[in-house]
Amino acid sequence: MLIRPHTAKENYEQLTTAPIPGLITKLAIPTIISMLVTAFYNMADTYFVGKINTQSTAAVGIVFSLMSIIQAVGFFFGHGSGNFISRRLGAKDIDNAEKMATTGFLMAFITGCILAVVGLVFLTPLSLMLGSTPTILPYTERYLGIILLGAPFMTSSLVLNNQIRFQGNAAYAMVGIVSGAVLNVALDPLFIFVCDMGVSGAALATVLSQICSFALLLYMTTKGGNLSIHYKRFTPTWTFIKEIIGGGTPSLTRQGLASLSTILLNVAAGGYGDAAIAGMSIVSRIGMFINSFLIGFGQGFQPVCGFCYGASLYGRVRQGFWFCVKIGVVFLSMCALLGFGYAEEIVELFRRGDPAVVATGASALRWQLITYPLGSFVIISNMMLQTIRKSVRATILSSARQGLFFLPLIFILPHFFGLLGVEMCQAVSDMCTFLLAIPLTLGVLMEMKRQENDLKN
Repeated sequence: MLIRPHTAKENYEQLTTAPIPGLITKLAIPTIISMLVTAFYNMADTYFVGKINTQSTAAVGIVFSLMSIIQAVGFFFGHGSGNFISRRLGAKDIDNAEKMATTGFLMAFITGCILAVVGLVFLTPLSLMLGSTPTILPYTERYLGIILLGAPFMTSSLVLNNQIRFQGNAAYAMVGIVSGAVLNVALDPLFIFVCDMGVSGAALATVLSQICSFALLLYMTTKGGNLSIHYKRFTPTWTFIKEIIGGGTPSLTRQGLASLSTILLNVAAGGYGDAAIAGMSIVSRIGMFINSFLIGFGQGFQPVCGFCYGASLYGRVRQGFWFCVKIGVVFLSMCALLGFGYAEEIVELFRRGDPAVVATGASALRWQLITYPLGSFVIISNMMLQTIRKSVRATILSSARQGLFFLPLIFILPHFFGLLGVEMCQAVSDMCTFLLAIPLTLGVLMEMKRQENDLKN
């Protein structure tokens, strides 16, 4: 793919002066493609593994919760360093931006190595803790044992992807992520069926695709005016670590709680059999695929938000926020209507011939689709608050959907409604999160409006 190089000066001028709708759309297209393809290859694992048996499908869903933790580490360092980089580039502070790029990358890689070693040492108890039943455990161990080997590459790839994106070069980030995703989809059937590796083949395909993305993204840091990675710029001072913590904690909280909620969801569903776990696992992947569009669109907004906030262009931040929210509401409403009408057919694509899996999955999918349009305001709000370093508000909001509300609900609702309570839990949590997001976000938007008026006067 031929990508026209941009200098740092060109990126600055584009992000601070170009018309908002066209600018965000231009930046969002590569990130949407990256998110959709990534979600698609996650669904491909579920699709191909679903051809083996119900236990393998459930095992992939169970391990996904740990993969979310690994991803949470990557997003922690990636968003923490990326937010800082975009603000520093907006303020034309290139030196500190370069130091942060290397620091965030190397810290993520080291942390990924630690996670891999600890996970492999405690493989069996970890598999049980994630929600494996005795019949699912052998499949979980085979899949997880290989996935853990890719942890360092997964965490550091996410850092590179976010750093490149926050610099306004989303097309470069897209190439690295999409290439790995396409490779994964190609290797899945080869390893699973041709090489007869079963669920282990799906894990191997995932790890090899992550290594491919890692190598390409590292290469992309040397192109197009991107900040390059060099060990001599590694600066693990408290100042930089504090910036990573402040900017990355909302992502770590959001992803970490998502993983915990998935574990508890698997445990709750496990009381109703392997089919219930498999059905909920399928719905989680479908939901991730639908939300990937909105997240990708929001990621197109983040570099604009960071640069403009750093340059005190608060009106552009507010304009970009509402533009993204409106687009998200329209898209998610369309998805909700289509998904509600064809829920059984959608779930059956992943596990044909198992009525129990389809019934559970279709019911859970319909419940989640009811509140999907509200997610537009919540997701874009969280991205804006995190990017402009409103860490407390961003952390509270990111904790709400999968933590503050979901965790008590997953114990309360199944107690009164049984399996239906498991299926409806996410929708109830989403409604509560939306109500919380309103005061958290509107207060900041009003503050920016006052700051904009003060600058004019």
